[in-house]
This record gives sequence, structure tokens and C-alpha cells, in this order.
Amino acid sequence: MATPSAPPTAVAPADAPESATQPTPPTSPTLTSNPTPPTPPTITISPALDAPDRDRLLHGTHHAPHSVLGAHLVPGGVAFRVFRPFALGVTVVAGQLKAELHDDGDGFFSGLVPLQGVPEYRLAVAYEGTVQEVEDAYRFLPALGDLDLHLIGEGRHEELWQALGARTMTHQGVTGTRFTVWAPDAQGVRLAGSFNFWDGTGAPLRSLGGTGVWELFMPGVGEGELYKFEITRPDGSKTMRADPMARRTEVPPATSSIVHASHYEWNDAEWLAQRVELPAHEAPLSIYELHLASWRPGLTYRQLAEQLPAYVKDLGFTHVEMMPVAEHPYGGSWGYQVTGFYAPTSRLGTPDDFKFLVDALHQAGIGVLMDWVPAHFPRDDWALAEFDGRPLYEHEDPLRAAHPDWGTLEFDFGRREVRNFLVANAVYWCEEFHIDGLRVDAVASMLYLDYSREPGQWTPNEHGGRENLDAVAFLQEMNATVYRRVPGVVTIAEESTAWDGVTRATDHVGPGGFGGLGFGLKWNMGWMHDSLDYMSHEPVHRKHHHGEMTFSMVYAYSENYVLPISHDEVVHGKRSLVSKMPGDWWQQRASLRAYLAFMWAHPGKQLLFMGQEFAQGAEWSETNGPDWWLLDPSYGAEADHRGVRDLVRDLNTVYRHTPALWQLDTSPSGFQWITGDASEDNVFAFLRYDTDGSPLLAVSNFSPVVRHDYRLGTPDDIPAWHETLNTDTARYGGSDITNPDPIKPEPQPWHGRPTSIRLTLPPLATVWLRPA
Repeated sequence: MATPSAPPTAVAPADAPESATQPTPPTSPTLTSNPTPPTPPTITISPALDAPDRDRLLHGTHHAPHSVLGAHLVPGGVAFRVFRPFALGVTVVAGQLKAELHDDGDGFFSGLVPLQGVPEYRLAVAYEGTVQEVEDAYRFLPALGDLDLHLIGEGRHEELWQALGARTMTHQGVTGTRFTVWAPDAQGVRLAGSFNFWDGTGAPLRSLGGTGVWELFMPGVGEGELYKFEITRPDGSKTMRADPMARRTEVPPATSSIVHASHYEWNDAEWLAQRVELPAHEAPLSIYELHLASWRPGLTYRQLAEQLPAYVKDLGFTHVEMMPVAEHPYGGSWGYQVTGFYAPTSRLGTPDDFKFLVDALHQAGIGVLMDWVPAHFPRDDWALAEFDGRPLYEHEDPLRAAHPDWGTLEFDFGRREVRNFLVANAVYWCEEFHIDGLRVDAVASMLYLDYSREPGQWTPNEHGGRENLDAVAFLQEMNATVYRRVPGVVTIAEESTAWDGVTRATDHVGPGGFGGLGFGLKWNMGWMHDSLDYMSHEPVHRKHHHGEMTFSMVYAYSENYVLPISHDEVVHGKRSLVSKMPGDWWQQRASLRAYLAFMWAHPGKQLLFMGQEFAQGAEWSETNGPDWWLLDPSYGAEADHRGVRDLVRDLNTVYRHTPALWQLDTSPSGFQWITGDASEDNVFAFLRYDTDGSPLLAVSNFSPVVRHDYRLGTPDDIPAWHETLNTDTARYGGSDITNPDPIKPEPQPWHGRPTSIRLTLPPLATVWLRPA
């Protein structure tokens, strides 16, 4: 252990007495015959660190660096201890007082200054060719409060992003950044970044009690600085980790976190006020799903804000659903392997730039949904996997941690801090970025312990079942918290099984003994697969698959549904939507148009992935995006593609202005079959009703022949019908077989109804009729 050979040199103000400039040397009591008691000696201790503390600081295993570094009142004065690797010298500056500290070796400096109290001070640190006057990070009290620590320990901190991560602030009158991280199994944590040449040796964090949180306030560090946490694992090895709570990251493949403070001023108050008027399942909801990075390749968030709102508004969609949003290292994952759960992907700009895009969409009257991925995370060794040396975010049981399908890790939903991390994350996107809804990915993989696992690869729950009780509790808490805190939002489950009560209230126990999961809507994967299978068959064979188009109505009101034609259906050899249709080019487009109108009339909300709105023939590629050149007027078949897009625009327009198509989506009173069994004709006809009883009649003919005078039973209280939409009109690219005149019912019973009408059904077409 190095010890000072002499007391530090202290330079006092000119008017100070000479005796104040030097510490009193140790003295011994003097014995005399005088009975007066001796004067107690002044005891001076060495200010230098002892060997164990030096060793722990040098090796990054000190839990309480503030207890030994900084300024501390001791017998004989104030002991100053500084750990500044690579410094040539350190001087304490307190007003006009300057005290040069002794170099104890290995970057440690110390000195004992005869002061009666700890002053406000700074450090003058000498390096080769320069002297920097800086604040001492180890003179500050913790910048994280007891209430924050209590809530973190309870797993109930609903604004966790305000407590953990990097947060710029003024603390004890000094500006800087507070760094906090949850790493309960770490032996020590140090901060490395662009502000200390990526050497965290001299920047150890302190452990704040039993919560597993480590903290360090770094004066002078501000926005834009890069950083990571250097964690000493239980086995003594070290790992450099990005901040799990980082709100901004470097552009991949770089992996550092970035200190960020938002300065964005929102302009969407009108939108936020009106979105609470109707719950999503009782409102018009048609969603344009897009991959942000490839919708118009090369555009930034702010450039997208100039083009995307106008395009989506022109097509009449009520919402966009964005993927990917949260930061992810591999673009080909489409954002489904997240490493930065609190950071919008930096590929397209800053977090404030992303807010600008959301704001622009809101001002155009368009809601914003985002894909949210709490089911799993990748194994990258700079991110969440074994974050502090042991399973932390993932389950400690390997059978529960490894996701069998994607080579990723599953969250430990039973650990309160992990559950808090995810629940707060859902709130974060809705509150900080004004997101209107979360589409939660891969819910089925969370709900079942045996998901994609063979016997012997999973362990039953405490009741002997295969349900993941921890995941159920997490989803219930997430939904309840989001809906309580953020009025007007909607959560949407991508859930591919028949789990009971996905969109049921969490306090309503179903027949399986579980409360509902509490989602607002659920993707209807069954409808999607069944209807696409039906459409893929040649019309002559469709009669054998008729039930695939009607079966959805057997369970249509078991949940609140979205009908999704998503990105998953137009990649990996599944072909684009129009390419799934049989026949020649004309028949493919006609079948697509008829199918889209059938979908828009079917109970449930609509979702369509980008490129399908203009019948793109090729599969989607995340590197190329949609084939916009198909809409170039100089392209010979441009009219064919423009016709489909014109239809999508008209579908959305009529849909939004026809409450019968959305008002009673979740009520059996909003739907009646006219005929669901005309399999020989490939015809489907049904009525939709609004709350006032006003109907819309939808008729689809999925055969390539014209059906003249096709008779359909109708309600007897409608004096006449008129055609409000026909997918076979010439402007959409059809053969223009229409019903131009009002159609009056005849007193001939049909389909169990007292009156009926006769229609001309165009080939491979859907017709909508309203009361005249």
C-alpha cells in the first residue's frame, strides 16, 4: 500500500493565519506534577485508501465507492480521495483554497486538509499537456429517491424510465446525467463512455441497497454522449452492456447507448381529446400495416412525415400499424428481436424525430399502432442475455428460457422486476410517444408452457396444466395498467389459438377458471387462414371449401376481432395477396377485389399490409419495399394496379361513413345471413346493421360467371335498394357489370324472408347495397 511521504500542500487565502495552512502533527500527552488533566492530543490519520478498497476499485468490484472516494470528515480534518487513472496530478479547489493531493499510485490521490467541514469543491486534474477543472462525481448524494427504490423493489414502478437509465438533470446545483441500472447479481458496475475514453475504471457506480440498482451521477455529462455499463459478473469476469433502459441508441451495427433528453413539443391535443370518444371495437378501424424502413427506402422519420400521412389519409385508413419501432440489431428480423425496448430505432432518426412522425399522423387524423414484442429477446452478448452474469431477464430454468422457434430467450414473467420492465415499457410508448395502440406479438408463445415443445421439454404449472400462469398474470397487469393510465388506447393480441377470454375483462373469470387477458382486440388468425385457403382454389373447386368462408361466423363474437392480411402472409414463399389468387391476370385481380370487399363487410376490423393495396405481384422484401413503379403512368399495366388502389380507397370511404359496417362488430345483432350455404354458386350474402337498424347488404360471387336475376331474400321493411359499391366496375379494372337502377323487393318469399330481390351478380365480384 502506498502511503504519503508528507502531508498535502495546502495553499490558503492571503488573509488566513499561517497556522491554518498546515495540519497539526500528532502529539502525545505530557505528564506533569500539576493535577490539571492533560489536553487531549490531536490525532491525524492517513487519508490514503487501504489495500482492500484499492483492490476492489481497481478490479471493478466495489459496491460503495462513494463511501471511500470523495470528501469525508475524519479526525484531523477532511480526507479527500480521488481515483483518476492516467492523471498526473489532482488538486482540490474550494473557493480560494487549493490543496494538491498526494499521488498514491495506480491512479489514486489523497490528502488530509484541516477543515472543520466538507466544503463545496472541484478538482483540477492534470493530464499530459492540460489541466481540467471538473466536479467530483463522488461528492454527490444519490440522485434516485427512496420512493423510486421502493417501487422498483416492489415491481410497481409504472414510470420506470424516469428512474432507470440515463437521465440528464441538475443535482445539488450541478448539471449532469444520472446513470442507473438494475444488476442485482453484479459484483460491481462501472460506467464507460465517450466522456472517459471508454475506460470505466475510474467511474464505479454504487449499489443502492437490496433493490439491485446501481447509481452514479456524472457531472458535466450531457445529451449525445455514448455510454455502456461495464459489469463484473459473479465469477469475476467482465461484460460491457448497453443500457436496457436506453432511450436512444447508436445506429446498428454499433451498439452503444446514447444520453437523450426530449425537447419535442406536441401539437396533437385535438387528436388525443377525440380518441377517447369511442372504444376501438365500436369505432371504424381500418389499419394500414407498414414496415417503416422499407415503405419508401431511405426516408427518415421526418421525411416519412412529409409523405406517409398524406398517402394514408388519401386511402382512407383510420390507423397505421408500424414495424419495426423498438431498436433491434438485425434488420431482417423486421424488429421482432428487440435489444432496445425503450429506444425507437435510430436507423431513421432520433426519438424526437419519431415523435414528429407520430404527431404528423395525428394531425392528419390517423391513429398510430406499433408492434410490441414482450415475448422474447435475442441472445446478443451486449444486450439483455445473462445481463449481470446470471439469468436475469430470462427464466433461470433453461426449459423456460430458450424459445424453441427463434433461437431467442423468453422473459421471466414471474419475476416482478422483469414484469415491471415490460409493463412500464408498454406505458412508456403510449405516454411518451402518444402511441394509440400496441399490437402485441406472439401472445400464444407466451401463454403455453409447451408451445413448440415436445414432451419432456417443458414442465407443467403448479396445477399440472400447460398454461404459463406467470405470462397470464403479466398480460393482465399490462393491459389493466395501460387502459387505466392512457385513455383511448387499444391493445391488440396476435394470438393464434382458441385461448378463452383474450379480449375479456381481467376481472371476469371464464369457464377455464382464468380471468380475461384484458386486450381490446385480437387478430382473427383462423379467418385469415381459412379465407385465404378458400381463395387460393380454382373457382370450380371452391364449392368444396365453402365452409371455410362461413365458419368464422360460428365464433365471430367470442372475441373482439381484427381481420389481418399482414406482412406474415406475403413473405417466405407465401406469395403476395394477388398472386395467391388462381387464374389469369384478370381473374387474379377480380378475385382480389372481391375478397377485399368481402373482408371489409365481414364483422371485425381490417388490416392490410403495404403493397397489397395496389396488387403488388411480388413478395415483400424488407430491402426493396413496395413496387411503387407499378403505379407509374408510363408502365403499361399501371391502370390495373391503380384500379385496385382506387377500390381500397372507396372501401375505406364507404366503410367510415356506414356505421352498419363497424358499430356492432362485436354484437350478434349486427349480422344476419341471407344465404351462407350457396356452395354450388360460390355465393355469400349477408346483412350488416347499425344500432338504429339501418342495414347494408353484401353479396359476393366467387365464380367467374355472371349470375343474372339472382334471387335473394330481403327484409320487408326496405322499399328499395341501390348499389353503393361494386368491385366489377370499369374504374377498378372490372367488366363493368353493375346494377345501376334502384332494386325494389318483390312479394316472393325467399331464404326464409317474406320478400326478395333479383340482382345481376358480376363475375368474381362483391356488391354492396344500401336502402335507396
